[in-house]
Amino acid sequence: MRIITGSARGFRLETLAGDDTRPTAERVKEGIFSALQFEIEGRQVLDMFAGSGQMGLEALSRGAAGCVFIDKSPDAVAVIRRNLNGMARRDPDIPKRAQVLNTDGLSYLARSSDKYDIAFLDPPYSSGLLIPALQAVHPHMNPGGVIVCESDSDTYMPEHAGLYTLSRIYSYGRVRIRLYRWENV
Repeated sequence: MRIITGSARGFRLETLAGDDTRPTAERVKEGIFSALQFEIEGRQVLDMFAGSGQMGLEALSRGAAGCVFIDKSPDAVAVIRRNLNGMARRDPDIPKRAQVLNTDGLSYLARSSDKYDIAFLDPPYSSGLLIPALQAVHPHMNPGGVIVCESDSDTYMPEHAGLYTLSRIYSYGRVRIRLYRWENV
């Protein structure tokens, strides 16, 4: 895995060993960032169930103002921090715009008042956490934001989450990417 573009373009990301974490495939990540390419610069990002942090790190490389990385695995948090430190050699500003939290994402959102413009939600596919995460994150989104949900093709997802509506579905084999966008009411 690597950073596709931006200030840390080409940086090779460390990933977690073993099968506990499933990184987003390169072609899926490219598709997501193609869909979001004009919405990243200067935005606040949440990378929940972050794993190696590749989605938030890509956003930071592309000019996001900040990113909060959340993962309950201490090993994942350590990998994210090592990736941030490595990316600092290409862009020393990137780690300054990142906050890495070793906590449960749903608990964090329940006690946080932070707001985001882009949220990446990619829990383990069989965990049953995607819909609860979507319901927990939408109150933390700024008007005009986008929520990106990754799941397998069999996962049911609702049409609405608060003021956010399912606007696009992208399919990559058995992977589904769903974009929820703010309804301007």
